Amino acid sequence: MGRKNYWFVVVIIFAVLSIFICTNLPFQLGLDLRGGSQLTLEVQPTKEITKITPNEMEGVKAVLDKRVNGLGVSDSQLQTVGTNQLLLELPGEQDPSGAAKVLGETALLEFRIQKNGTDVKLRDLQLQRNRVESIINKLEENSNSAQLIKEINTNNEINDLFEKYNIQSNQIFDFDQFTLLRNYINKEIATLFEPTNLTGKYLTNAGRRQDQNTNNWEVTLSFNSEGGDKFAELTKSIAGTSRLLGIVIDGISYSEASVGKQFETAGITGGAATISGSFTADDARNLEVQLRGGALPLPIEIIQIRTIGPSLGSQNIRLSLFAALTGLILVGLFMIFTYKLAGFVAVLALALYSLFTLSIYALLPVTLTLPGIAGFILSIGMAVDANVLIFERLKEELRNGNTLIRSIDASFKNAFSSIIDGHLTTLISCITLFYLGTGFVKGFAATLGIGVLLSLFTALTCTKAILKFLMSFQWLRKISNFINLKQITTPSINVQ
Repeated sequence: MGRKNYWFVVVIIFAVLSIFICTNLPFQLGLDLRGGSQLTLEVQPTKEITKITPNEMEGVKAVLDKRVNGLGVSDSQLQTVGTNQLLLELPGEQDPSGAAKVLGETALLEFRIQKNGTDVKLRDLQLQRNRVESIINKLEENSNSAQLIKEINTNNEINDLFEKYNIQSNQIFDFDQFTLLRNYINKEIATLFEPTNLTGKYLTNAGRRQDQNTNNWEVTLSFNSEGGDKFAELTKSIAGTSRLLGIVIDGISYSEASVGKQFETAGITGGAATISGSFTADDARNLEVQLRGGALPLPIEIIQIRTIGPSLGSQNIRLSLFAALTGLILVGLFMIFTYKLAGFVAVLALALYSLFTLSIYALLPVTLTLPGIAGFILSIGMAVDANVLIFERLKEELRNGNTLIRSIDASFKNAFSSIIDGHLTTLISCITLFYLGTGFVKGFAATLGIGVLLSLFTALTCTKAILKFLMSFQWLRKISNFINLKQITTPSINVQ
């Protein structure tokens, strides 16, 4: 193989690498292809902040980003829509209610001190809470048994508690309503504690662990140096007294603890604390995610939840692949019929282009969506357009009586400026759509932009390299393989 065919070797190497990448790296599928949940969130104004500005939106988005990352959902996307809405996509998440609860709660952590003269009332409320928690545990252990629910509902003391907190139901009270009752009791307990200057803004980290003695889960807290000093001072002020330290989140008391007499001198040092509140593993995880992400600067409301099942996502993939392959086959047939051997070369170049593009998608990675696949298919049209310009130039050179090899060289040279101009204008549009668009528009712009760049390479390099390689075979080096001889007004004798 001569020096002029080195580019053909490079193209083959790229093709082998692309096959390796596509077979070993998974493609990142978007919500519409993989299935999952889409939540539309609306940021709500408050008395203090009546107008939602871009700065407020960025603050809310930063907290939600941390919470979403804490949920462990891969390839999630959070984007601003309009002036006060956010669009969250959670691919693979088929139960958006749990995620919505974690994302929507404010998670304002406060450390409070028990008010004087509240001992009796606090003990009564704690007894009520313990009674309700024991019922919740029984219902959980017995899978919300209908017989157990019926027995519990005949308890007058329990019915009095529901009536006290004005919790009504058309049916008998079940697991969810007992959980709601516990929250009401915990809210009332929180009112018996006065706020301090120690809040969640001093947290550096939050975690969870399981108590080996009770098997209940706990949430661990770590403070920065200033928060550690405040915590030590706070615990010192109530050490050895009957007053308790309350840990309150969003107005609900999660834990009340006494501080021993041994901490009267320096308080609890070390900058760490533990929240123990009969948590399940999921409860502890959700609370950890909320605290680690920080408190939301403004409340949010979830105004729409949309779920796409995995079966619909698989159907979208099949239909998209069918559309792409059908389009590629029809384009290939047209090119072969119109440009003969050159058309066959274009089909090979398009196949290489598709392979290179998919490998780039897997390598970056690019999140594929339906609009993204549309951008990929459209970029195939751009690649064909470049080949059409080259081959029309080739036919024009042959009609003018030039030799085949010279005509091939001249066709690439003369079509170069037109190809560059066409691809450059499309690339400008892609860049504009990517930076100004949102959601699926960005996916379309990204895939189309990558395709435009790669089509330049395949049209100007791969197509030429394949043509040069084929022209090394004497039996293929015929003008009739590229154009009908009747179209040549001045036939050339030398076809080499």
